[in-house]
Amino acid sequence: MRGQLGQIVRFGLVGGVNTATFYGCYLLLHPWMPYFAAYSIAFVLSMIGSFFLNTYFTYRTKPTWKKFALFPLTNVTNYLVQSVGLYALVTWAGMDDRIAPLVAAVVAIPFTYLLSKKILVPGGRKAEAGPAGDAEVASDTVGTR
Repeated sequence: MRGQLGQIVRFGLVGGVNTATFYGCYLLLHPWMPYFAAYSIAFVLSMIGSFFLNTYFTYRTKPTWKKFALFPLTNVTNYLVQSVGLYALVTWAGMDDRIAPLVAAVVAIPFTYLLSKKILVPGGRKAEAGPAGDAEVASDTVGTR
């Protein structure tokens, strides 16, 4: 249970770093290009950073090309859960549309955590064992020597 709690805390920290990275990149790029291009590039850069932070720091596993290719599914899931939650909270629960996005974002966290764990932790093993316990083929590893 303690290891799981550590993962959840690290996941939250990575989320904070990812949000700051996204916003910082957006602010740096926006003066040089249209806002949507800046948004898109910042989003991709922060997602790549999030992938590496989550593999190494949150789940303590090795990045692979397969995981890298599947990782954007976590963002799609997050978007869908937040969108459905936002709609339900505003339309059905009558929540203020300025508060509802925050509540929907909090509700999406467990879904995103579980999916990213499924993608990034091979075979469902506990990631607390560290990278040495990862039995994946080294030639499939991304960004390592």
